[in-house]
Amino acid sequence: MNYILEILPSLLNGAKLTLEIFFWTLIGSLPLGLLVGLGLTSSFMPLRALLRFYVWLMRGTPLLLQLIFVFYGLPLIANGVFTLERYDAALFAFILNYTAYFAEIFRGGLQSIDQGQYESAKVLRLSYWQTIRKIITPQVIKIVLPSIGNEVINLVKDSSLVYVIGLGDLLRAGNIATSRDVTLTPLILVGIIYLILTAFCTYILQKLERHYSYWR
Repeated sequence: MNYILEILPSLLNGAKLTLEIFFWTLIGSLPLGLLVGLGLTSSFMPLRALLRFYVWLMRGTPLLLQLIFVFYGLPLIANGVFTLERYDAALFAFILNYTAYFAEIFRGGLQSIDQGQYESAKVLRLSYWQTIRKIITPQVIKIVLPSIGNEVINLVKDSSLVYVIGLGDLLRAGNIATSRDVTLTPLILVGIIYLILTAFCTYILQKLERHYSYWR
């Protein structure tokens, strides 16, 4: 118990960074994912083709590779003109990656809405963006919430990948303590903290699903 209390502050400090990456990635990628999802359903072919390529690229390559490329590769390509700090590089890569996944989820939700909804909105003299905000988006959220929930849970675990660019997240703190003290106790504690985080996210998502369950 004394050993656990000794290493717990460093693990919680790592968990703080993990939560920061998680929070800011969601804040950035959810609205961007909705916008890209709208673009994927656009009738403007060049925009749709460009966004499809972006989604294909992000979903077709590992997030770990994207992190390495953003932090190490971009400065080489730009001859040092364009560089990002480790934290900024991690956020940039995570937001790019998860925007693509959320965009595909939102695209499916948008395409499941009956065309009559848009026609009814025109009859009510609503603009396109009023239709999206007041009529389409609430229905899409109800449809895509379970899929969004899966990605949110994955994001909690994927945040551990930031160790590859030297950020002191939860998993890195556990690895350092394990290597230093030659014991698996830190990694067990890391696993418990991840389970607590995912359990909390699952609880919040279930509450949201119940909130939107009045649309049957």
